[in-house]
Amino acid sequence: MGLVGRSQHEDAAPVLNELVRLLQSRGAEILLEQRLAELLPVAGLSACALEDIGEKADLVIVVGGDGSLLGAARTLARSDVAVLGVNRGRLGFLTDINPDDVHAQVGAVLDGEFTHEKRFLLDAKVMRDGAVVGRADALNDVVVNSGTSAQMIELELYIDDTFVYRQRADGLIVSTPTGSTAYSLSGGGPIMHPALDAVVLVPMFPHALSSRPIVVDGNSEIRIDVLSRNRIHPPVTCDGQVNMTARPGDSVVIRKKPEKLTLLHPVGHSFYASCRDKLRWSNALTN
Repeated sequence: MGLVGRSQHEDAAPVLNELVRLLQSRGAEILLEQRLAELLPVAGLSACALEDIGEKADLVIVVGGDGSLLGAARTLARSDVAVLGVNRGRLGFLTDINPDDVHAQVGAVLDGEFTHEKRFLLDAKVMRDGAVVGRADALNDVVVNSGTSAQMIELELYIDDTFVYRQRADGLIVSTPTGSTAYSLSGGGPIMHPALDAVVLVPMFPHALSSRPIVVDGNSEIRIDVLSRNRIHPPVTCDGQVNMTARPGDSVVIRKKPEKLTLLHPVGHSFYASCRDKLRWSNALTN
C-alpha cells in the first residue's frame, strides 16, 4: 500500500498515523512517499519516490486536498494503480473520504467494499516550428492564458483540424469532466458528469459577448494557435501546477491520454451528492 500527501499540509500527520496503524493491523506493507518520511518517523516504513510507489503498490492512498491528488494522479495514472483520496483540503471532489471516517471507510475499501471509476487525462504539447518544446499532463484542465499581462491574447481554435473561430480573450480553458467543477466552473463552464467522454472549452473573458463554452467529443484533437501578432508569451498551465510558456506563432495541441486514473470511492458515493454538499445546492431547502 502506498501513502502519498503533502508533508506541509495542515493536520495531515494525525490522519497519516491513523492510516499507518490501520494498514499495519492488516499486515500490509507500507510504501511511504519520500517527502512524508520526516512527518512519519515510524520504524519499518519504506520511503519511495512516487513513480516507484505506482509500480509497486496495489493501492495508493492520497491524504490532502484535490490538489494533492491531482499532483499524484499525473504520475500514478501511468502505472494503472488504484487511488483512494482522504480529504484534508477544502472542497474535496476527488478526495472524498472524511478524515473522521478514515478507519471505517478505508477499512471497508480494504475489505473490497468500494466502487471504482476511470478518469481520463489530457496530454498537452507546445509546438514550435513543428517541434515539441514543452509537454505535460492534466487531470483537470489545460489553460492557455495571458498570465499577469492586462492584455488579451488572440487565438485560433481548431478541432480535428477544422477551424472553429478566431478569438480575442484572456485565454481558453480546456477541461475534462473531472475538471468541470474546478477552474472551468468559475469561468462559466458546465458541470459534466465524470463518466462523460467529452471535453469542454471555456473562453476566459472573451471580447465577443456571443462566445460561449463548447463541449466536444473526448477523442478530439484540440489545437490552439497563438497568433504571431501577439506581443505576450502566454503561459500554458496544466492543473494549475505545471507551467509551460508559449510564444507568438506557437501551437498548443491537446489530446486525451491513453492511460487513465483508477479512482476508488466508498460504497454509496454519488457525484450528485458531492455537488449538493460541496456546491451547497440544497442550502435554501434546509430548515
